[in-house]
Amino acid sequence: QVQLVESGGGLVQAGGSLRLSCAAAGRAFSSYTMGWFRQAPGKEREIVAVIIGSGGSTFYADSVKGRFTISRDNTKNTMYLQMNSLKPEDTAVYYCASAFGPGWVRSERDMRYWGEGTLVTVTV
Repeated sequence: QVQLVESGGGLVQAGGSLRLSCAAAGRAFSSYTMGWFRQAPGKEREIVAVIIGSGGSTFYADSVKGRFTISRDNTKNTMYLQMNSLKPEDTAVYYCASAFGPGWVRSERDMRYWGEGTLVTVTV
């Protein structure tokens, strides 16, 4: 059984930082692309950042480029999302997800397993 568990969410003021973690179990972690997605109140879930299995390539949504950094430690089966210069519009539930395979993903339809999510709230 694959399990993805997010942590690190919370309440932060605009301009602040948070680091999310996603601990994975039940799968050969390094063999799969991983990603962070988020869903704001009243909006559809959207892709935030993606990192391929080896960690050598990443993708970021335009809205977070230059502020967020995705990384993974395959020795710890853990993925991270460092979020800096947070804005109120970053407020959302953030989900960790694992893809069907090692290649690039384009949307949540390419993700096979999901965590329960962690809430990030950014205040003005």
